[in-house]
Amino acid sequence: MDRCVVLVDAGYLLGAAASLLAGEPSRSRITVDHTALIQGLRERAESDTERPLLRIYWFDGAPDRVPQPEHRRLRVMPRVTVRLGALTRSDGRWNQKGVDAAMHAELTELARNRACSDIVLVTGDGDLLPGMMAAKEHGVAVHLWAVQAADGDYNQSEDLVAEADERRVLDRTWITKAVRAKELGGICAPPPAPRPEIAAILSAPLPDSALAPTAERSAEQPPRTAPPAAQNGTEERVPAPKGVPTPKDLAALRAHGPQPPQPATATLRWSSDKGWVDRPGVAAEPPEVASMPTLAQLTTAEQRWADREEDITTVGGDPYEVGQVFARRWMSRLGDQSHLQKLSGMYPRIPHRIDGELLRYAARFGLLAHKDDQIDEHDRYAIRAGFWREIDVRTAAEPAPAGEQ
Repeated sequence: MDRCVVLVDAGYLLGAAASLLAGEPSRSRITVDHTALIQGLRERAESDTERPLLRIYWFDGAPDRVPQPEHRRLRVMPRVTVRLGALTRSDGRWNQKGVDAAMHAELTELARNRACSDIVLVTGDGDLLPGMMAAKEHGVAVHLWAVQAADGDYNQSEDLVAEADERRVLDRTWITKAVRAKELGGICAPPPAPRPEIAAILSAPLPDSALAPTAERSAEQPPRTAPPAAQNGTEERVPAPKGVPTPKDLAALRAHGPQPPQPATATLRWSSDKGWVDRPGVAAEPPEVASMPTLAQLTTAEQRWADREEDITTVGGDPYEVGQVFARRWMSRLGDQSHLQKLSGMYPRIPHRIDGELLRYAARFGLLAHKDDQIDEHDRYAIRAGFWREIDVRTAAEPAPAGEQ
């Protein structure tokens, strides 16, 4: 068949791009516009092979083979198929398992079945040499693409380079159309709208009653960089020598009345209402919280099916986006809009039952850090930031119910 197929080793492509643009192979150091990248691969493949594209296969690793947000975005794009191998951590490094074998199997199967006339390989792994040789024996032309090496040398197996029918280099100019290096200290998500009352609380000194438990927590844990701050519309990372105030600390601050303003030395860790106040019983909740429905209670079976369909086909899985989607659904299904005003007044606290449901929803998108099955703190910040941004947009657009103005 006079068609071309592209097989992409994502670990090689993005790792080499990170080395080229950021100076190290860590993919966390780059930001990828996957739509532009896929479009660039398609145009380049059709131009080089002079054949129409059949499909792009994207091979990558994922913890427990659970699709990550980027995989969810890719697999719903036209002419893109995602194949996932396992991603395991050993000696502090992530290692892919099964990716090379999957690429080899796909390469030989496509050639054997004469599904295409040209195959483009974006990889540097010499383990694919037998598959390349087998494809050539079945009459398929093999094009090998390399990412420009940061040091100007080869970043591919020499045997693979020697065996390829055609070879091209994706240079810096081509790469930067879809990939860029992250700036150090960059934010994880757009900040929520500034809340002066929260900034005032954070600028006040912690009371003695809050300093003691905070000091104990700081002694038990090694120093760490605080998550991005959501004050005055800016994002920064600063050491928190006196610890990150919990909602309970903030409640204690408010109980002590106005405090003289001082520069903030800690950032707010958004949390649920667990620990916000001393509750007499495990199940005890303020009446306004106990009466607030969860998304599950507001969702019909038909809506649940539609939600799942939307999650699979349109929601990319970015933490900030996940929080927004959850908030939009919850608000659109509320019968009693007074709940929305009550929730807005609880900022930055998300009621525990809704917060837990929000994080369980986010876990579907591969956001678990795979360490004690917890979502990374940075991602939790972004999830809740997206949630509150949607709440703010809706409450700012709607007048408060009569009697609450």
